[in-house]
Amino acid sequence: MASILAPDHLGPTVCVGEILVEIIATTDGDGFLEAQPLVGPFPSGAPAIFISQCGRLGGSAAMVGAVGDDDFGRVNIDRLKRDGVDVSTIAVDPDYPTGSAFVRYRKDGSRDFVYNIARSAAARFGWSQGVNDLFHRSGHLHVMGSALSVPSARDVIDRAVEIVKARGGTLSIDPNIRKELQLDQDTERRFAQLVAAADLLLPSGEELERAAGVPGEAEAIGRLFGIGVKEIVLKRGADGATYFGRDGERIDAPAFLVEEVDPTGAGDCFGGAYLTCRRLGMSPQEALIYGSAAGARNVTIRGPMEGAGTRQELDAFIASTERRV
Repeated sequence: MASILAPDHLGPTVCVGEILVEIIATTDGDGFLEAQPLVGPFPSGAPAIFISQCGRLGGSAAMVGAVGDDDFGRVNIDRLKRDGVDVSTIAVDPDYPTGSAFVRYRKDGSRDFVYNIARSAAARFGWSQGVNDLFHRSGHLHVMGSALSVPSARDVIDRAVEIVKARGGTLSIDPNIRKELQLDQDTERRFAQLVAAADLLLPSGEELERAAGVPGEAEAIGRLFGIGVKEIVLKRGADGATYFGRDGERIDAPAFLVEEVDPTGAGDCFGGAYLTCRRLGMSPQEALIYGSAAGARNVTIRGPMEGAGTRQELDAFIASTERRV
């Protein structure tokens, strides 16, 4: 089956949004109201995790965002560069620190975050000649819902969608809006417009209904295709993932059986791998396998993008890891 996404040779996949370091509590519990041991910093930020996986898998990839002129910023830029990502449009802000996220897991596996995005370098970037040039040679734009909480990212995304689409490029959306990141009415409207323009939608769980604006899986799928979405891949965590095509085709992919160490970034790695495989010409079924492998491999290592795999690493993981029946 031919991919509905622009081929990789048209130009890189570009992510726009927050670049952070993540600091992880090593104890389980509720929030950060008491002193406890921490590990990090780990390079992070949903768009950065996603684009890291794209680059590691061999896709053409670039990132638009900002970091501070500090060690946390250098940790991120060095990591993305090693992963094959074009970092030329990552701004380095001399006045604001790199964004951060402190995370602590609860006993039930849910997470509490303390973010510094709005008052960090992560929120201080915008349109530039370099960004303009990048989008005029790009083949695909990927938008994380979390980026819509950053005004500068919203402005760049608005301009980028038009440019990328005009040159035959495509758009994918991962709703990825956490409870800590409240969106105002105008941003909710922008989110709805982006969903309607998406070629590929990559929701997790309840995000499917949130994106569609209607309850029920089947009803949400029908509405999303009705407003123009071309392909939907629903991430179901330990229950695997499902591809939905506009022609009614459905493909269910079982999850890999792994011991979970750190689930942060699993969905981002899944999305980065699935998208890259589709842009490289793979079928939905092949891309689902690589996406599932990327997400599963990532949760076996502490740190939000530490388990992002290369093609060789994912092939080895697929060959050696059992999947759910």
